[in-house]
Amino acid sequence: MGIPEDLLFFEQNLHELVTKYEQFFLGLEKREPLNLLDTVERACRKYANTNISNTMLKFRYNSLVASFNTHKQKWTRINRLIEEGKYSRDRFKMAMHSQHPDKKQPREAKGDTKVNELYREFVEARKACNLPTSSITPDMISAAIEKQKPLISSKYNCNSVEFKVVIEDGKPKIKARPKQ
Repeated sequence: MGIPEDLLFFEQNLHELVTKYEQFFLGLEKREPLNLLDTVERACRKYANTNISNTMLKFRYNSLVASFNTHKQKWTRINRLIEEGKYSRDRFKMAMHSQHPDKKQPREAKGDTKVNELYREFVEARKACNLPTSSITPDMISAAIEKQKPLISSKYNCNSVEFKVVIEDGKPKIKARPKQ
């Protein structure tokens, strides 16, 4: 293979590696893509000590190497944060898992306990995503839930509706799920 083919291979593997790492950090992949990382590192080193006479190919190679090094630094930093338990997506997941549904929480003076719990989870999720929380009130959450309950109950012909907080595209949302 020549230099153009090697650079195309390097570029394709680099894009695949970036995708695999994003999936790994989102929790979709269980293992870090170390084999692909090794393949990309080898492709990165292949022309490190070679003089590439074609200026266009030399620029493309240097750009790919710079992009790889930038991504690798980011991945190393995120892995370190995950190991220390300081990665924001992981902190939110740990907080969600630490609250068991069986766990009885003391009743608050006003309102429904489930609504208050949902409010707290929603505010925690917004904080984890670095979004403002000052405009969110328990009454807003309660009004939205009461508005959606009858619509979902009639649409899915169910007795009750369960609400939970999820994060999609970096934004927390309250999802409804019909219960029979």
